[in-house]
Amino acid sequence: MIIEFEQCIKEGIVCKVTPDKQRASDLIIESERKYDFLLKLVEAIGIDDDKANEYVESCYNILLFLIRAKMLIDGYNSSGVGAHEAEVAFSRLIGLSEKQVIFLDKLRYFRNGIMYYGKRFDKEYAQKVVKYTKETYSKLKDIVKQ
Repeated sequence: MIIEFEQCIKEGIVCKVTPDKQRASDLIIESERKYDFLLKLVEAIGIDDDKANEYVESCYNILLFLIRAKMLIDGYNSSGVGAHEAEVAFSRLIGLSEKQVIFLDKLRYFRNGIMYYGKRFDKEYAQKVVKYTKETYSKLKDIVKQ
């Protein structure tokens, strides 16, 4: 179950801050750079089992940079244990569909599996993640620009 954003504020995972448009801009630029690289990588070398984890991690970072940027624009910052869950919860508030939020939360969970447990993913899952990222990236970019 995905935590509610208001609960993240109550628990101190998210705090209200002065909006930081410069930091948000830097995150947006980095997300754009990483997204362009992702597209070039998929085109040039494709997706296979051996590189699946790199795609999963990259896609997660691309999307989270945009969500963090929107949080900063709106005057929120998350940190510590639960920060990533709070960012996923925030994505629900800014207009991602419930289906997109659920997929993002699973992506968060699986990315943690890679980072902390050495979990391996296959080509099929990486393809789903790249497809999701392509679909969600443009929506998040539009949201961040509002």
